[in-house]
Amino acid sequence: MLKILTTPLGRLRLLAFLEGISLILLLFVAVPIKYYAHNPAWVKAIGPIHGMLFLLFIVNTISFGVAQHWSFKKVTWKVLLACIIPFGTFYIDWKILSRLKEE
Repeated sequence: MLKILTTPLGRLRLLAFLEGISLILLLFVAVPIKYYAHNPAWVKAIGPIHGMLFLLFIVNTISFGVAQHWSFKKVTWKVLLACIIPFGTFYIDWKILSRLKEE
């Protein structure tokens, strides 16, 4: 687990996973509980965590994309778009990030 944190690609992949999990929990667990059970506690707990992971993912994607000389029109926008689509970060990890070489 610690090896994944030693490279920028490893950190980006970990953030993609965590951001994806937090989005799924927020949309498919916390929001339904808020509206059907009239209990906003889950949204209040998961929302800020997801927000922080979302921002970290955006910053790390842009930073990694610049360092790797990604073309914004070909790669970066796809990775950035993935974080607002449920299950998107998992797809991007499988399709793009897992195929990149570690530094």
